[in-house]
Amino acid sequence: MNTIHQMLGMGELPSDPIVGYLARSTSAFYALLGGLLLVLSRDVRTHRPVLTYLGLAVASFGLVLVFVDWIEGLPLPWKVFEGPFVLLLGMAISYLNHRVDADAEG
Repeated sequence: MNTIHQMLGMGELPSDPIVGYLARSTSAFYALLGGLLLVLSRDVRTHRPVLTYLGLAVASFGLVLVFVDWIEGLPLPWKVFEGPFVLLLGMAISYLNHRVDADAEG
């Protein structure tokens, strides 16, 4: 993590326990979310309500990340990719979930 932090031009990664905690717990949360998406993808018709919520929640989270990344002054590549990618992921989940609804009706 320190090497990547330095490569992004942000200097030495602080060694305070909270920094390691936040980095590792965030990574674990993303892994948990990925596992949940895999489970839900096995039966999208049954899980449509949950996928509707997740699509909107992930897209909203992407917007929050865009705001936070700019406010915190993160490097430009980070600002350009993180939040917009998460926003697009949420939009893709919502769009594909809507397509399942449309296919089921038609």
